[in-house]
Amino acid sequence: MATLEELQFDNTYARMPDMFYRRVKPTALPAPYLVSFNSAAAELIGLDGQEVSKSDFVEYFTGNKILPGSEPISAIYAGHQFGTFVPQLGDGRAILLGEAANARGERFDIQLKGAGLTPFSRMGDGRAVLRSTIREYLCSEAMHWLGIPTTRSLCITGSDAPVYRETVETAAVLTRLAPTHVRFGSFELFYYRGQYEQVRELADYVISEFFPPPVETENKYLEFLREVVHRTARLIAQWQTVGFAHGVMNTDNMSIIGLTIDYGPFGFLDEFDAGFICNHSDYAGRYAFDQQPNVGLWNLYKLAQTLVPLIEPEEAEAVLGEYQMIFTEEFFKLMRAKLGLEKVFVEDTEIIHALLEILQLSSVDYTRFFRRLSDFKTAEGEKNDALQGMFIDPKSFDNWAKVYLARLTKEASVDAERRKRMMLVNTKFVLRNHIAQAVIEQAQADDYTELNTLLEVLQKPFDEQPTMERFAEPPPAGAKRVAVSCSS
Repeated sequence: MATLEELQFDNTYARMPDMFYRRVKPTALPAPYLVSFNSAAAELIGLDGQEVSKSDFVEYFTGNKILPGSEPISAIYAGHQFGTFVPQLGDGRAILLGEAANARGERFDIQLKGAGLTPFSRMGDGRAVLRSTIREYLCSEAMHWLGIPTTRSLCITGSDAPVYRETVETAAVLTRLAPTHVRFGSFELFYYRGQYEQVRELADYVISEFFPPPVETENKYLEFLREVVHRTARLIAQWQTVGFAHGVMNTDNMSIIGLTIDYGPFGFLDEFDAGFICNHSDYAGRYAFDQQPNVGLWNLYKLAQTLVPLIEPEEAEAVLGEYQMIFTEEFFKLMRAKLGLEKVFVEDTEIIHALLEILQLSSVDYTRFFRRLSDFKTAEGEKNDALQGMFIDPKSFDNWAKVYLARLTKEASVDAERRKRMMLVNTKFVLRNHIAQAVIEQAQADDYTELNTLLEVLQKPFDEQPTMERFAEPPPAGAKRVAVSCSS
C-alpha cells in the first residue's frame, strides 16, 4: 500500500487536448480538519489507511496542498437540465486531481468536490457545504454495498469558513473516486458546437479506456452506444428495485460508464409511492420515482444524437430500442429474487405489479416489507400476521398472499431455503432521509460519531446488526418529510 507521496498517477484525461478541460488550482480553506475517512475506498487507489493520521492528509484532500504527480483540471461539458439544453456547464465546484492507479493497474479519478472556483462555476462560489457533502458521502457508499454501480467516497474534510446557501453553513470538501467522470453532457458540448472531430476523439478515449472491444464489430461507435444503453438500463432497474430516486437526472448527471453519479436531492422510498418526488425543486415531477426508466431512455436519445456523425441514425434507433427489453429483464429478474422466486413463470409479472399496487394503496414501508417478506410462511395453518399488519387494508394483502402462496407452491419453494436467499437481496438498511438529517445535525454540532457509525452500518446493509436498529427505523408517524433541493 502506498503513502500519500507514493500514489501512482496516470493522468490520461489530462493528456487529452485542453478543449476538454481547463487547468485549475484548488482554493485553500482555512484551518481544515478531518470529518470522516473511508478506509474501504482508500484500497481502491492503493492508499495505506494509516496515512489518514498524517497532518498532510487533510491538507491534500482539502486542496490546500497538491498531491505529487497530480495535474488538477476541471472538465467542461453541456447538458439537458429539466429538458432544456444548456450549451455550457462543466465542473463548477469539482476539481479532478488526476487518476491514481492501484497495484492491479486499475485507475480511479481523485476528484475534490467543493475545492473552490473553476472557470465553470457560473456565478457560484465553487464550494460545498457539510450538509450536502455528508449526504453524498454516505449514499455513494450505501449504493456500492447494495451492489449498485456508483462513484465512491474517500473522505470528508471540513472548515469553519462560511458558505452562503439558504442560510450560512460551513464549508466541506468531498473526495470522490470513480474510473471516470465523463458524462452524456461531455459529448453534447462538442456535438452542439459542431465539433464532430472532438466527439470522435472523446468517444475513442472512452472506448479505449473503459469498454472492452468486442471480438468483431463493423462500427465500434455503435457497439459503444449499445453498451451504454444496456448499462444504463440495468442501472435504473437496480434503482427501481431498491427504491432509490435520484432526483435530478439531467444529461450532465448521467455517467457514460453506467454509474450512479452526482448525488443531490436523492431519496430512498419510505412508504411506497410510485410518484415519489424527492427534489422539492422538481415542481412538475419530471424526475419522480416512476419516471426514472423513461427519463433514462430520453437521456440516451440525447446521447445517441451526439453520435450521429459516427453512426447511422437507423442503427442508433435500433440500439435504443433494446433499452426497454434490457430494463424489463433486469427489473423482473431482481424483483423475482426479492420475492424469493427461482423459476420464471408467465404470471410473475402480474404478481409483482399487484404487489406494488397494494403497497401503494396502504402506504407500506418498501424496505421493511420486503425484509419481512423473507419470513413468509407457507405451511397450512400458519399465519403471516406481521406482514398483514403493515396494510391499512389487510384483505388486500390476504388476497395477494393467496396468489403468492400458490406461486411458491408451484416451484416447491422451501421456507428456510427461500429465507436465506431473500435475506441476501432484501436490504435491512438504506440511507433514509430522516436518518441522514439527524446525522447531519450532529455533525454540524461537531459530533461525527453517528456519521462514522452509520458509514459502517451501510457497509453491511443485509446484516441484522441488532445494536444498530435505530438506523433501520422509518420516519416517526406524522413526521414532516425532509425537503431536499438541487442545492443539497
